[in-house]
Amino acid sequence: MAGRAEPTDVQALIFDVFGTVVDWRTSLIDDLTAYAVRRGLNGDWTGLVDAWRQAYVPSMDEVRRNPQAAFIILDDLHRRSLERLVDEFGIKGLTEDDLSYMVTGWHRLKPWPDVVSALTRLKTKYILSPLSNGNVGLLTRMAKNAGLPWDLILGGDVFGHYKPDSETYLGAARLLNLPPEQVMMVAAHNNDLAAAQALGLKTAFIPRPTEYGPLQTLDFDATGDWTVVAKDLNGVADALGC
Repeated sequence: MAGRAEPTDVQALIFDVFGTVVDWRTSLIDDLTAYAVRRGLNGDWTGLVDAWRQAYVPSMDEVRRNPQAAFIILDDLHRRSLERLVDEFGIKGLTEDDLSYMVTGWHRLKPWPDVVSALTRLKTKYILSPLSNGNVGLLTRMAKNAGLPWDLILGGDVFGHYKPDSETYLGAARLLNLPPEQVMMVAAHNNDLAAAQALGLKTAFIPRPTEYGPLQTLDFDATGDWTVVAKDLNGVADALGC
């Protein structure tokens, strides 16, 4: 449990979502496994989910390498990656409706157990928003499904950039009419916090040591000098006096 943080002038908290707020891996594996049973489909759903997530960063990097092209939202990147992976995994008999259902699985991700109670506490004192690489439509439906009490929703398509591009962190502060030092980035990923800290934002780290299941190799502990380090989001709320 984190101790009480030193007083700050933070007015808004912005959150990484995939892995920090929601358990994408368990949610997707459970969702696709149950759907496959209903549809009579066969496949390695755990392997597919892990490979799908591994395609996440390379797909965003491809967007970054082509700034002259129109920005591609995460839903569309997920669809492109899925079409390739179902072929690689030899999953047969999928219809357009099946593919659409699978892609919108990212809209149905479930929060970690501490999340809703902690966000509810933090909302009494701070403005809360995701700062996610997800698109606004994805994040809005996720919030509706999961009961996430955001004050507003900021996704990659708002800025036409994906984290860790500076336009995302600074863009969030700008839209909130706040200087960066009055905004705190909350994440379970040290590299996300390092990018935010370099631009003047405050930072809060919580570990999610089962995010990637047996494939997890990073982010078991804080590796930077973050403003707050806590065991979970309720610990962040404790540290910030909520």
